[in-house]
Amino acid sequence: MTTRCTEVAAPALGVPAPTHEDGRTAAGRLVGIDLARGLAVFGMYAAHVGPSPDQRGVTGFLMELAHGRASALFAFLAGFAVVLITGRSTPKTGLAGRQAIAKVVIRAVVLLVAGTALTSTGTPVEVILAFYGVYFLLVLPLYRLSAGSLAVIAVGAAVIFPQVLYLAMQAIGDGGPRSHGAVDGIVSLLVSGSYPALTWVPFVIVGMAVARLDLASAVVRTRLAVTGFFLAVAGYGGSWLALHLVPGALDALTDVAGPGAASAWWSDIAGYPTYDTLAWLLVASPHSETTLSIVGNTGVAVAGVATCLIAMDVVPRLHALARPAIAVGSMSLTAYVFHIVGIRLLGIEELPGSPLPVLLGFIAASVVFATVWSRFFRRGPLEGLMAKATGIARHIR
Repeated sequence: MTTRCTEVAAPALGVPAPTHEDGRTAAGRLVGIDLARGLAVFGMYAAHVGPSPDQRGVTGFLMELAHGRASALFAFLAGFAVVLITGRSTPKTGLAGRQAIAKVVIRAVVLLVAGTALTSTGTPVEVILAFYGVYFLLVLPLYRLSAGSLAVIAVGAAVIFPQVLYLAMQAIGDGGPRSHGAVDGIVSLLVSGSYPALTWVPFVIVGMAVARLDLASAVVRTRLAVTGFFLAVAGYGGSWLALHLVPGALDALTDVAGPGAASAWWSDIAGYPTYDTLAWLLVASPHSETTLSIVGNTGVAVAGVATCLIAMDVVPRLHALARPAIAVGSMSLTAYVFHIVGIRLLGIEELPGSPLPVLLGFIAASVVFATVWSRFFRRGPLEGLMAKATGIARHIR
């Protein structure tokens, strides 16, 4: 890039930044982040209203890739939002710092309420918004730390927290939080829910660390892409090696997870976490809540974001082609809520498993709406409401 970018947008939280024709924005935003966010939205659609990954062929494979990794990318990008709001290059202090903290807290509360409301509609979707709100609150004390310090904390959390989660679930005595739902409320958000904070906060912290870097630098972006690739290989490859080299591990996993255990090193076909065997700690399927899964998913998120940033800078013409996905990414909260409401109105009860045209219809509807809306408004509908809600923070003194 010829212009140094100093901020990264958080469109899901209502932070606007009008886009220029060259792919940059008036607020210095990196449009590649919106592209990554848009792809994450489409990935969530695929996981919820797409065909089942059990089917063979290219479609099944692509659906399998989306499961778990799209939501991890969302959590990773949440780190960008926290850093932007609280000061990217230099953390805000004094009055500005207090108001920034208030903004994050307000957003967290709104997301907790919105997530709870969407969950109460009875759709079969495991809504992530309430968990998202908790992540914001948990990482807020870290907002003044440097990229290096954040990276160290993220590594420690990825190594320790999955083991803590395993022990906690053993203590709870629930063989699988998704199958029994015995624990709810705050314990569910932190430990036993679909996106437990213990094992999802590391994604957010890594996102904060990456957001602290000079993403306008081609060298930094290239290093991020390479780092992401090696993390993905280490996570998924490490799981494959562990399951095949640790004596009895694959057999023990097969006993509790069934034949899908053979693909547990990268695929959700193996099912959701089971705490009946220590062998589960060796898998890396996206929703397994293990150290190896965090490493692998983080690698995919980092490499994906770096690739989007590089593509937008190196191939300017790609911006025009990617504009629909970028528009969706710029209002990802609206797009996410839209698909939950759509699932409820259409009466979709089996997720995943819808025909491919249903998925394409959701994507097309979101693209058309986002593209048209962005021509007339700076923010998406829900992003605008979020901005008004956080406006209360200006009264903090």
